[in-house]
Amino acid sequence: MIDLHSHTTASDGQYTPTELVKKASEHNIKLMAITDHDTVNGLEEAQKAGLQYGVQIIPGIEINITAPRGEFHLLGLGISDISPSMKEILDKVIKTREIRNQEMISKMRDAGIDITYDEMINKFPNTMIGRPHFAQILQEKKVVKTRQQAFDLYLAKGRPWYIERIGTNLDEAIVAIKESKGLPVIAHPMSLYLSWGKLPEMMQKYYEQGVCGMEAFHPGARVTECLRLEELGRQIGLFITAGSDFHGEKIRPDRRLGHTCGAKKIDHKFWNEELGPNLAKVNPKFNNIIV
Repeated sequence: MIDLHSHTTASDGQYTPTELVKKASEHNIKLMAITDHDTVNGLEEAQKAGLQYGVQIIPGIEINITAPRGEFHLLGLGISDISPSMKEILDKVIKTREIRNQEMISKMRDAGIDITYDEMINKFPNTMIGRPHFAQILQEKKVVKTRQQAFDLYLAKGRPWYIERIGTNLDEAIVAIKESKGLPVIAHPMSLYLSWGKLPEMMQKYYEQGVCGMEAFHPGARVTECLRLEELGRQIGLFITAGSDFHGEKIRPDRRLGHTCGAKKIDHKFWNEELGPNLAKVNPKFNNIIV
């Protein structure tokens, strides 16, 4: 098996990069992409673990893009040379995320919750702190019974402690990914909350802006939707990928490493016939990786 979308503790995953790669090896996954949210901090550790456990690591990132509705996430797959433009984006994300987190904490403290930002930093060192971490703390403090309840009552959009997230401009993200020798791929397109009538027009627009691929197969969508996305992507000229978007059993128990929509195993073809050949065109280091 392979997996082209996964997360570690560098962002909001359950497992450290080493733990995740070891787990992948135990599940007979031969190749996987590490795509943490708005950070590349886990990539070096993951690549070292890949050598140790015999798993080919594709370095990646998942960038939050500014969008009028829904969630627009852009995967950068194969980013083997972090460019100045990428560093600039990540520095900006760190600053805006810290402001957002401070505002969320202020809302919680106003509601009588005993929580500080220093506590969060100490609890989650070397991590891009976000809402999943707040959910964990709220559960530990017995404010809620489950992490999902924390989102349902307090942290989801429209709830009392939610603060709007500031994303990255799509054009800037595309440039940063390509200058980092990677390829921009739209993650889980159904999260854009676009109607099927509007989706072809927008996907064509993104393709013309420089997006190269589409994650048509994702566990958050039905199999019929994924097949329809695949057909649309191919009509436009996008290559197709598949991922589990794995965060860990405690965080997203509905997602399994190496599996995508309909609990299907992720086929090698999504690397050997899709992403791999396209990456090899822009970065020779990805030549001859066959799984």
